[in-house]
Amino acid sequence: MKIITQNKKALFHYEILEKAEAGIILSGAEVKAIRTNLVNLKGGYISIQNGETFLENVHIGKYAFASDADYDPKKRRKLLLNKREIEKFALQLNQKGITIIPLEVIIKNNRIKIIIGLCRGKKGHDKRDVLKKKAEELEIKKSLKRFSR
Repeated sequence: MKIITQNKKALFHYEILEKAEAGIILSGAEVKAIRTNLVNLKGGYISIQNGETFLENVHIGKYAFASDADYDPKKRRKLLLNKREIEKFALQLNQKGITIIPLEVIIKNNRIKIIIGLCRGKKGHDKRDVLKKKAEELEIKKSLKRFSR
């Protein structure tokens, strides 16, 4: 499993409640663009309509050698999930403050997959706590490094 890109801002702004792995329908040029890391998950989200899941607002750049002149990098792309998973996400999506966002793009068994997460937005004080913990861990690492010399 090779990680192509991660949505690091999502990990800061959201509390991940549940994760799932989904396939994605892409054209050949889009696959090559993703393999060359021309993908940006920032601002992306997953919508569910008529029992199908769609990846919205994710930028997949144009592959340099593609011949498609009218390529839309932020077009809507269909995700491949089991019916049970879609129904489970759809039920939980109705709750206030819950959303589904893409967390990672990976290559698994030579196929491109999206790790999606059912998320709840963090409050301001939760974000400050996370920053405080990271600063403390960094300080501990630095002090251990100094004393180990």
